[in-house]
Amino acid sequence: MPEPIPIPPLFLERMSRFLGDEYPAFAESLTHDPVHGLRVNTLKLSAGEFRKFSPFPLGDKVAWCDSAYCLLPSASSPGLHPYHLAGLYYLQDPSAMSAAELLGPRPGERVLDLAAAPGGKTTHIASLMQGQGLLVANEIKTKRLNHLVVNVERWGAANVVVTNETPERVADHFGAYFDRVIVDAPCSGEGMFRKDVRARLDWSEQMVAGCAVRQTNILRVAAHLVRPGGHLLYSTCTFAPEEDEAVITRFLREHPDFEVEALPQLAGFMPGKPEWMGEKTISKKQNDELRGAVRLFPHRLTGEGHFACLLQRKDGPADELTFPWRSAKIPTLEWQVWQAFREETLGLDFPSGRLRMQGNRLYFVPEDVPDLKGLRMTIPGVWLGNFKKERFEPAHPLALYLRPGQAHNVLALSSDSREMAAYLRGESLPSVGRPGWTLVTADGWPLGWGKRVQGVVKNHFPKGWQVYS
Repeated sequence: MPEPIPIPPLFLERMSRFLGDEYPAFAESLTHDPVHGLRVNTLKLSAGEFRKFSPFPLGDKVAWCDSAYCLLPSASSPGLHPYHLAGLYYLQDPSAMSAAELLGPRPGERVLDLAAAPGGKTTHIASLMQGQGLLVANEIKTKRLNHLVVNVERWGAANVVVTNETPERVADHFGAYFDRVIVDAPCSGEGMFRKDVRARLDWSEQMVAGCAVRQTNILRVAAHLVRPGGHLLYSTCTFAPEEDEAVITRFLREHPDFEVEALPQLAGFMPGKPEWMGEKTISKKQNDELRGAVRLFPHRLTGEGHFACLLQRKDGPADELTFPWRSAKIPTLEWQVWQAFREETLGLDFPSGRLRMQGNRLYFVPEDVPDLKGLRMTIPGVWLGNFKKERFEPAHPLALYLRPGQAHNVLALSSDSREMAAYLRGESLPSVGRPGWTLVTADGWPLGWGKRVQGVVKNHFPKGWQVYS
């Protein structure tokens, strides 16, 4: 059995210097297993409702997130359960859940997640927005994009657009358009040392310095995307002051139109630590401001390491950016085909003003979505399905957008049945009933599509989602 990868001694020496009397408790916490959390999709059900039928033992509520619980170590493969595939919950480090809560998005706002993969913060923000308004989730790295897309599709929110752009191109396109922007910046990952061996291997003081430069550049761009009076949340999963307080200090010196909005000091949170920067030129005002940030440590609370600072742009004249997406009218034949499918299969309507075609695909887009022409757009809304000759074939994200009772033709499976396991493997199932498109459910929760033909439901669960266990 290979030797475990040690935590870098130089990192431990730095933390001993920073934490002083708290260091022994911190060092001891690094020997424990990481904590896992389960955040319920409140677009589909409440946390209390989920707890009543949870297939896993749940621990205490996460103190800063009403929709989340700590998972007990005995929870077995929660990422493979049909409820996870149906988008009922997201598995996430409890500390990471603090960022969306501290950003404080509200229904109807315009929100940007500038570095969104793998989607934990995006899905959390979508829930807090109650599916209303506009949420743009951007990810520059194409290799990470698929994780973001899958998680957004599972969540079933109708207000999310996913783009694959550089921050600079996003800023050039939108300008000061957003009420709230979150920058969960790429960092040295010190806060993840308990769960990420790669972070231990990659860490060095040179890496910390390089991350700080990159974070500063991203934050500079993000500033251009915040409307006057709007908010910008900067977060990392590192303890390094070079990547935390020092980045904020540099930003505030360059952007006098922003100021720190003090975050709530919840139980276990630590205020920002400007003294860790070692700067002697910092003013008392800057020092007091930086204490409005928060730090999360594994020896103080249930979770890993994080940092967050909320910035507000001062009021001023706002740009009137109203540039709605003007797409071509849906052709008559396709419209008739869609309406026939909807009336036969679905128990809900979709406002015609929010339906858009891209190629042969039909999407349900956010209300008042702006023109996104010129951006690499991966998801412009909920993918409803494809037009194929004179028929409509539903897409998997449509199934996950639906709620119980919103489909006419249903194949109801028990989540722990052999038939469910076969469906998740991509197998067809014998089933007597009305022919045509059929919504497959797990204990009543929409999971995917099948098509009943001559007493057999042919499987349309996506190959990339299939589970073999």
